[in-house]
Amino acid sequence: MPKGKGAKGTKVTLKIAKKAIRMTQEGRRRLTLSKMGIITFPKCILKLTNVDELDLSRNMIRKLPDNIGSFSSLRWLDLHSNKLESVPESIGNLAGLTHLNISNNCLTSAGLPSTLGSLAGLKSLNLGLNQLDTLPPSMAALDSLQELGLFDNLFTKIPECLKELHNLNKVNTKRNPLSYTQADIDGMLKEKSEPKEEVFLVHKNNLCGKCFKKCKEQTEMKAGGGRRRGGRGGDGDMCEEKRKNTYKGLMVPNSVAAGCD
Repeated sequence: MPKGKGAKGTKVTLKIAKKAIRMTQEGRRRLTLSKMGIITFPKCILKLTNVDELDLSRNMIRKLPDNIGSFSSLRWLDLHSNKLESVPESIGNLAGLTHLNISNNCLTSAGLPSTLGSLAGLKSLNLGLNQLDTLPPSMAALDSLQELGLFDNLFTKIPECLKELHNLNKVNTKRNPLSYTQADIDGMLKEKSEPKEEVFLVHKNNLCGKCFKKCKEQTEMKAGGGRRRGGRGGDGDMCEEKRKNTYKGLMVPNSVAAGCD
Protein backbone atom coordinates (compact mmCIF):
# COMPACT_ATOMS: atom_id res chain seq x y z
CA MET A 1 0.00 0.00 0.00
CA PRO A 2 1.48 3.41 -0.98
CA LYS A 3 2.78 5.58 1.84
CA GLY A 4 0.09 7.85 3.28
CA LYS A 5 -2.73 5.88 1.69
CA GLY A 6 -5.20 3.73 3.63
CA ALA A 7 -8.87 2.92 3.97
CA LYS A 8 -9.64 6.64 4.27
CA GLY A 9 -7.71 7.50 1.13
CA THR A 10 -4.56 9.51 0.68
CA LYS A 11 -3.78 11.91 3.50
CA VAL A 12 -2.57 15.29 2.29
CA THR A 13 -0.56 17.26 4.81
CA LEU A 14 0.22 20.96 4.64
CA LYS A 15 3.83 20.11 3.85
CA ILE A 16 2.81 17.91 0.90
CA ALA A 17 0.46 20.61 -0.38
CA LYS A 18 3.12 23.32 -0.25
CA LYS A 19 5.51 21.17 -2.28
CA ALA A 20 2.80 20.62 -4.92
CA ILE A 21 2.36 24.33 -5.67
CA ARG A 22 3.65 25.41 -9.07
CA MET A 23 3.75 28.75 -10.87
CA THR A 24 1.73 28.91 -14.10
CA GLN A 25 2.78 30.75 -17.25
CA GLU A 26 0.36 33.50 -16.27
CA GLY A 27 2.19 33.97 -12.98
CA ARG A 28 -0.45 32.30 -10.80
CA ARG A 29 0.15 29.82 -8.02
CA ARG A 30 -1.54 26.49 -8.82
CA LEU A 31 -1.95 23.66 -6.35
CA THR A 32 -2.47 20.36 -8.19
CA LEU A 33 -3.69 17.38 -6.16
CA SER A 34 -5.34 15.48 -9.01
CA LYS A 35 -5.53 11.67 -9.21
CA MET A 36 -4.24 11.08 -5.69
CA GLY A 37 -7.02 8.88 -4.30
CA ILE A 38 -8.23 11.61 -1.94
CA ILE A 39 -11.55 10.82 -0.23
CA THR A 40 -11.72 13.57 2.40
CA PHE A 41 -11.14 17.17 1.38
CA PRO A 42 -7.78 18.20 2.91
CA LYS A 43 -8.84 21.16 5.08
CA CYS A 44 -5.21 22.05 5.74
CA ILE A 45 -4.95 23.59 2.26
CA LEU A 46 -7.38 26.33 3.29
CA LYS A 47 -4.41 27.86 5.09
CA LEU A 48 -2.65 28.43 1.76
CA THR A 49 -4.06 31.89 1.18
CA ASN A 50 -1.62 32.63 -1.65
CA VAL A 51 -3.00 29.88 -3.94
CA ASP A 52 -4.85 31.19 -7.00
CA GLU A 53 -5.76 27.88 -8.66
CA LEU A 54 -6.75 24.55 -7.12
CA ASP A 55 -7.02 21.23 -8.98
CA LEU A 56 -8.61 18.40 -6.97
CA SER A 57 -10.02 16.60 -9.98
CA ARG A 58 -10.17 12.82 -10.46
CA ASN A 59 -10.33 11.92 -6.78
CA MET A 60 -13.10 10.40 -4.63
CA ILE A 61 -14.14 13.45 -2.61
CA ARG A 62 -17.76 13.20 -1.41
CA LYS A 63 -18.11 16.47 0.46
CA LEU A 64 -16.61 19.95 0.47
CA PRO A 65 -16.02 21.71 3.79
CA ASP A 66 -18.70 24.20 4.83
CA ASN A 67 -16.03 26.90 5.02
CA ILE A 68 -14.76 26.42 1.46
CA GLY A 69 -15.68 30.08 0.95
CA SER A 70 -12.79 31.11 3.18
CA PHE A 71 -10.41 30.14 0.33
CA SER A 72 -10.95 33.68 -0.92
CA SER A 73 -7.80 33.86 -3.06
CA LEU A 74 -9.11 31.27 -5.56
CA ARG A 75 -9.66 32.32 -9.16
CA TRP A 76 -9.83 28.81 -10.68
CA LEU A 77 -11.31 25.69 -9.06
CA ASP A 78 -11.42 22.23 -10.68
CA LEU A 79 -13.34 19.49 -8.85
CA HIS A 80 -14.44 17.39 -11.81
CA SER A 81 -14.64 13.60 -11.58
CA ASN A 82 -15.25 13.23 -7.86
CA LYS A 83 -18.28 11.98 -5.92
CA LEU A 84 -19.79 15.27 -4.78
CA GLU A 85 -23.52 15.23 -4.04
CA SER A 86 -23.84 18.89 -3.09
CA VAL A 87 -21.99 22.20 -2.96
CA PRO A 88 -21.93 24.25 0.28
CA GLU A 89 -23.55 27.67 0.40
CA SER A 90 -20.23 29.32 1.27
CA ILE A 91 -19.12 28.77 -2.35
CA GLY A 92 -20.75 32.15 -2.98
CA ASN A 93 -18.02 33.81 -0.90
CA LEU A 94 -15.38 33.04 -3.56
CA ALA A 95 -15.89 36.47 -5.07
CA GLY A 96 -12.79 36.30 -7.28
CA LEU A 97 -13.64 32.96 -8.90
CA THR A 98 -13.65 33.07 -12.71
CA HIS A 99 -13.61 29.34 -13.58
CA LEU A 100 -15.46 26.53 -11.78
CA ASN A 101 -15.57 22.91 -12.97
CA ILE A 102 -17.74 20.50 -10.96
CA SER A 103 -18.64 18.19 -13.83
CA ASN A 104 -18.78 14.40 -13.57
CA ASN A 105 -19.97 14.25 -9.97
CA CYS A 106 -23.24 13.09 -8.34
CA LEU A 107 -24.88 16.51 -8.07
CA THR A 108 -28.65 16.92 -8.07
CA SER A 109 -30.45 20.24 -8.47
CA ALA A 110 -31.17 20.25 -4.73
CA GLY A 111 -27.42 20.16 -4.15
CA LEU A 112 -26.77 23.45 -5.99
CA PRO A 113 -27.03 26.43 -3.61
CA SER A 114 -28.63 29.73 -4.59
CA THR A 115 -25.35 31.40 -3.63
CA LEU A 116 -23.92 30.35 -7.00
CA GLY A 117 -25.54 33.54 -8.20
CA SER A 118 -23.13 35.53 -6.02
CA LEU A 119 -20.12 34.57 -8.17
CA ALA A 120 -20.29 37.81 -10.12
CA GLY A 121 -16.90 37.35 -11.81
CA LEU A 122 -17.52 33.78 -13.01
CA LYS A 123 -16.79 33.36 -16.73
CA SER A 124 -16.85 29.58 -17.13
CA LEU A 125 -19.03 27.04 -15.29
CA ASN A 126 -19.05 23.33 -16.08
CA LEU A 127 -21.95 21.33 -14.60
CA GLY A 128 -21.92 18.50 -17.13
CA LEU A 129 -22.23 14.79 -16.31
CA ASN A 130 -24.37 15.18 -13.21
CA GLN A 131 -28.05 14.57 -12.34
CA LEU A 132 -29.39 18.11 -12.74
CA ASP A 133 -32.82 19.02 -14.11
CA THR A 134 -33.03 22.67 -13.02
CA LEU A 135 -30.68 25.51 -12.10
CA PRO A 136 -30.98 28.01 -9.22
CA PRO A 137 -32.89 31.09 -10.48
CA SER A 138 -30.23 33.21 -8.77
CA MET A 139 -27.82 32.26 -11.57
CA ALA A 140 -29.52 34.92 -13.68
CA ALA A 141 -27.22 37.36 -11.84
CA LEU A 142 -24.06 35.85 -13.37
CA ASP A 143 -23.52 38.74 -15.77
CA SER A 144 -19.91 37.76 -16.57
CA LEU A 145 -20.69 34.14 -17.48
CA GLN A 146 -19.57 33.29 -21.02
CA GLU A 147 -19.47 29.48 -21.11
CA LEU A 148 -21.80 26.97 -19.46
CA GLY A 149 -21.63 23.18 -19.61
CA LEU A 150 -24.92 21.33 -18.99
CA PHE A 151 -24.27 18.21 -21.08
CA ASP A 152 -25.24 14.71 -19.89
CA ASN A 153 -27.83 15.79 -17.32
CA LEU A 154 -31.62 15.45 -16.94
CA PHE A 155 -32.86 18.78 -18.32
CA THR A 156 -36.18 18.59 -20.13
CA LYS A 157 -36.38 22.34 -20.77
CA ILE A 158 -33.98 25.24 -20.98
CA PRO A 159 -33.51 26.93 -17.57
CA GLU A 160 -35.18 30.35 -17.55
CA CYS A 161 -32.14 32.03 -16.02
CA LEU A 162 -30.19 31.48 -19.26
CA LYS A 163 -32.31 34.11 -20.97
CA GLU A 164 -30.94 36.73 -18.58
CA LEU A 165 -27.26 35.92 -19.14
CA HIS A 166 -26.43 38.49 -21.81
CA ASN A 167 -22.72 37.64 -22.09
CA LEU A 168 -23.31 33.90 -22.41
CA ASN A 169 -22.04 32.82 -25.84
CA LYS A 170 -21.48 29.08 -25.45
CA VAL A 171 -23.80 26.49 -23.87
CA ASN A 172 -23.39 22.73 -24.19
CA THR A 173 -26.71 20.91 -23.59
CA LYS A 174 -25.92 17.72 -25.48
CA ARG A 175 -27.36 14.41 -24.30
CA ASN A 176 -30.22 15.83 -22.25
CA PRO A 177 -33.90 14.80 -22.72
CA LEU A 178 -34.67 18.20 -24.25
CA SER A 179 -37.26 18.98 -26.89
CA TYR A 180 -34.72 21.46 -28.29
CA THR A 181 -31.63 20.63 -30.29
CA GLN A 182 -28.19 22.11 -29.69
CA ALA A 183 -28.70 24.11 -32.89
CA ASP A 184 -31.82 25.68 -31.34
CA ILE A 185 -29.80 26.71 -28.30
CA ASP A 186 -27.02 28.17 -30.44
CA GLY A 187 -29.61 30.14 -32.41
CA MET A 188 -31.13 31.53 -29.23
CA LEU A 189 -27.72 32.69 -28.03
CA LYS A 190 -26.95 34.32 -31.37
CA GLU A 191 -30.26 36.17 -31.40
CA LYS A 192 -29.78 37.28 -27.80
CA SER A 193 -26.29 38.61 -28.49
CA GLU A 194 -27.32 40.78 -31.43
CA PRO A 195 -27.22 44.46 -30.39
CA LYS A 196 -30.58 46.20 -30.23
CA GLU A 197 -30.95 49.91 -30.88
CA GLU A 198 -32.72 51.82 -28.11
CA VAL A 199 -35.11 54.53 -29.22
CA PHE A 200 -37.28 56.80 -27.11
CA LEU A 201 -40.23 59.13 -27.50
CA VAL A 202 -39.05 62.71 -26.87
CA HIS A 203 -41.11 65.82 -27.46
CA LYS A 204 -39.47 68.16 -29.97
CA ASN A 205 -39.79 71.10 -27.55
CA ASN A 206 -37.24 69.39 -25.31
CA LEU A 207 -34.61 69.28 -28.06
CA CYS A 208 -32.33 72.04 -29.20
CA GLY A 209 -32.43 72.93 -32.89
CA LYS A 210 -29.38 70.85 -33.81
CA CYS A 211 -30.59 67.76 -31.91
CA PHE A 212 -34.04 67.99 -33.48
CA LYS A 213 -32.44 68.31 -36.91
CA LYS A 214 -30.32 65.22 -36.28
CA CYS A 215 -33.31 63.14 -35.14
CA LYS A 216 -35.25 64.25 -38.20
CA GLU A 217 -32.37 63.34 -40.51
CA GLN A 218 -32.02 59.89 -38.95
CA THR A 219 -35.73 59.21 -39.35
CA GLU A 220 -35.63 60.32 -42.98
CA MET A 221 -32.50 58.24 -43.58
CA LYS A 222 -34.22 55.07 -42.27
CA ALA A 223 -37.32 55.79 -44.33
CA GLY A 224 -35.16 56.33 -47.43
CA GLY A 225 -33.25 53.06 -47.04
CA GLY A 226 -30.15 54.48 -45.36
CA ARG A 227 -29.55 57.59 -47.53
CA ARG A 228 -28.64 60.58 -45.41
CA ARG A 229 -29.58 64.16 -46.11
CA GLY A 230 -28.16 67.44 -44.89
CA GLY A 231 -25.13 67.85 -42.65
CA ARG A 232 -23.37 65.34 -40.45
CA GLY A 233 -25.33 66.00 -37.28
CA GLY A 234 -22.76 64.13 -35.13
CA ASP A 235 -22.65 63.91 -31.35
CA GLY A 236 -20.36 66.91 -31.27
CA ASP A 237 -23.22 69.09 -32.58
CA MET A 238 -25.46 68.44 -29.58
CA CYS A 239 -26.24 71.26 -27.19
CA GLU A 240 -25.00 70.30 -23.71
CA GLU A 241 -27.53 72.50 -21.95
CA LYS A 242 -30.47 70.92 -23.75
CA ARG A 243 -29.03 67.42 -23.33
CA LYS A 244 -29.73 67.61 -19.60
CA ASN A 245 -33.45 68.05 -20.29
CA THR A 246 -33.67 65.35 -22.96
CA TYR A 247 -35.66 62.86 -20.89
CA LYS A 248 -38.23 65.27 -19.46
CA GLY A 249 -40.47 64.43 -22.40
CA LEU A 250 -39.78 60.68 -22.13
CA MET A 251 -43.03 58.74 -22.32
CA VAL A 252 -42.57 55.24 -23.75
CA PRO A 253 -39.59 53.28 -25.12
CA ASN A 254 -39.22 52.03 -28.69
CA SER A 255 -40.77 54.98 -30.46
CA VAL A 256 -39.81 56.45 -33.82
CA ALA A 257 -37.69 59.28 -32.38
CA ALA A 258 -34.09 58.40 -31.62
CA GLY A 259 -32.60 59.13 -28.22
CA CYS A 260 -30.36 62.15 -27.91
CA ASP A 261 -27.53 60.69 -25.89
